[in-house]
Amino acid sequence: MTPPRSAHLPPVASTITCAPNGERGAVLDVLVQAFRMDPLTRWAFPDPATYRDAFGAFAVAFAGSAFELGSAWCVRGFFGAALWLPPGAGPDEGAVAAVFERYVPPERLGVMFTIMQQMGGHHPGGPHWHLPLIGVDPARQGRGHGSALLHHAAEWLDRERQVAYLESTNPLNVPLYERHGFDVVGTIQSGNAPPVFPMVRRPR
Repeated sequence: MTPPRSAHLPPVASTITCAPNGERGAVLDVLVQAFRMDPLTRWAFPDPATYRDAFGAFAVAFAGSAFELGSAWCVRGFFGAALWLPPGAGPDEGAVAAVFERYVPPERLGVMFTIMQQMGGHHPGGPHWHLPLIGVDPARQGRGHGSALLHHAAEWLDRERQVAYLESTNPLNVPLYERHGFDVVGTIQSGNAPPVFPMVRRPR
């Protein structure tokens, strides 16, 4: 479901811009780099020879509709990006399954499907914005780009009294999300895969 244009997150910081569909490649490139050392991502896609193709395809399946919905945001210069899905939008589950079946090692496939199912079960009830993917180029990390992307969204979410949700696949990022109003609401873990931390943000 496509939300009305007024529901789109507006640019409130000079360094944050909306990424149109024509810039999809540049946004996906920075996300591929950002998740290169992510614990769960590399557990799911451990082959360095296929990682780029695997994660790029996953990102499109999991959050690619953000480009068409006008809720894909990037730091000017493509130093970082955040793909938001508005209420009523969601991943392409069939495409996600196809990516897993092609790239995830067979002995890990069942665990990844279990994790995805559990992730879906932690979404808050009622309308909410979902942040499936956010990342910063490793060479540009530590300079506030991730905070800028989160602050850009938080101001609008508070003003419009909107609930937001994300899953942190790296425990090192949890404090960053907490500083921007997200609270851990559980832990998702299956088999010997790294844990995932679902987080909800209520409007301030």
